[in-house]
Amino acid sequence: MKDGVNGVALAVFIFFFLAVTVMGFLAARWRKAENDSLDEWGLGGRSFGTWVTWFLLGGDLYTAYTFVAVPAAIYAAGAAGFFAVPYTILIYPLIFTFLPRLWSVSHKHGYVTTSDFVRGRFGSKGLSLAVALTGILATMPYIALQLVGIQAVLDVMGVGGGEDTNWFIKDLPLLIAFGVLAAYTYSSGLRAPALIAFVKDTLIYIVIAVAIIYIPIKLGGFDEIFAKASEAYGQTNPATGAPRGALVPGEANQWTYATLALGSALALFMYPHSITATLSSKSREVIRRNTTILPLYSLMLGLLALLGFMAIAAGIKVQNGQLAIPQLFETMFPDWFAGVAFAAIGIGALVPAAIMSIAAANLFTRNIYKDFIRPDATPAQETKVSKLVSLLVKVGALVFVLTMDKTVAINFQLLGGIWILQTFPALVGGLFTRWFHRWALLAGWAVGMLYGTMAAYGVASPTQKHFGGSSAEIPGIGEIGYIGLTAFVLNVVITVVLTFVLRAAKAPDGIDETRPEDYTADAGDAGVQVELPPATAGTSH
Repeated sequence: MKDGVNGVALAVFIFFFLAVTVMGFLAARWRKAENDSLDEWGLGGRSFGTWVTWFLLGGDLYTAYTFVAVPAAIYAAGAAGFFAVPYTILIYPLIFTFLPRLWSVSHKHGYVTTSDFVRGRFGSKGLSLAVALTGILATMPYIALQLVGIQAVLDVMGVGGGEDTNWFIKDLPLLIAFGVLAAYTYSSGLRAPALIAFVKDTLIYIVIAVAIIYIPIKLGGFDEIFAKASEAYGQTNPATGAPRGALVPGEANQWTYATLALGSALALFMYPHSITATLSSKSREVIRRNTTILPLYSLMLGLLALLGFMAIAAGIKVQNGQLAIPQLFETMFPDWFAGVAFAAIGIGALVPAAIMSIAAANLFTRNIYKDFIRPDATPAQETKVSKLVSLLVKVGALVFVLTMDKTVAINFQLLGGIWILQTFPALVGGLFTRWFHRWALLAGWAVGMLYGTMAAYGVASPTQKHFGGSSAEIPGIGEIGYIGLTAFVLNVVITVVLTFVLRAAKAPDGIDETRPEDYTADAGDAGVQVELPPATAGTSH
């Protein structure tokens, strides 16, 4: 790390940060809202076309976590960190089957959140509340991880002083970035990250294209990079007494790798921010097109992951692996281009953090505040509450970053993945069938959440006594696998068994306010429906 503040890199970073800040506030005038409602503030008026949606989803899914934590995982442990690449390949055929259906039924009924759909499909506010609380809980550490990404960049640039600096001065740059993020999100809603996503993704593509060519040339080529990485992974880790990692995952790690990739693929579009970006599009066809062009980001991710090997070959030494890639950029790039790379990471944190806070706020407003606290809330009141809650969510994430060990942020985000995966049966299952009983879905969710949390609590690491990872022994198999997928299987088994029992006992079923044709409707069809009376409501699909 260079001594003092890297003035040139900082100046370039500030330039881009100020540019996107201005764009964030100007976004309020872009496609200006006709009314003060969650449709407008929280979903951008449901008006985004193919390319805006593509950039928004890309900005939403490929975050500071992607830029910092994925290559950091490879830097720390080797090729096992590549699990993020296959899961982003697996996810797109999967979402092609269900996202257009979710968009259609949400368009017909005015659903803003996944919990809106679950409540309407199964007639259960309890199940809807469970999905909403899970979404909020899983989103909080994800937002925190974005702020960790910003802080990593600031640390490498030398901003904020050393470890002995007064805490307020040290964290002031992060507080300023947080304040700006909170202000333009409050003002412009989803339109702000949608507009900024163009800048963010352009910068990321430029930085990766340069890095994947320029850095290997300086390091002697990929043969040299892989040779040095292999040598480094073979060295013993003093904390564990085992090799640091492996250039190729060993046989013992294959179950972990495969289950983590599959479980992560199933979980990705269960996150509220993924659904928020999806529902902001203007037509069903926009969603279908995006499932075919979003894999371009997976190509970028594969190249980005290689930076972990490059950091080892470049001799980067850091205690916190999340600093490895920012430090690599500062070491290898000219100062001005290091500033561009840092800006890409910083903006790559601002865009998803904004969307995530909006999505979590929408869940609270629609499925807690309106359903249980103030059922007669007007659209304007809903929007006001959502704006305030979006600020509180970001404050919670900021407190997490400022008070907890930054090195554990990724483990808490992985815990969020375990939780959010337990909403899959209610959401995706509900899009294709009404057979599952609402009480069975709620019981399956509860079992999955309890098992997943307890199993993760029992995982230790060299730096943590609890929640030290997301993999543990799979009961009955004996292999080490992703806890989230094991919890999901238990969830599904409980749901199916209890559905048979409850239907045999003729337990009261909720009212389905949707119809079969709602799941294939497009923007040109009739507008939002009112809830159907019990006598005519669709009961199966």
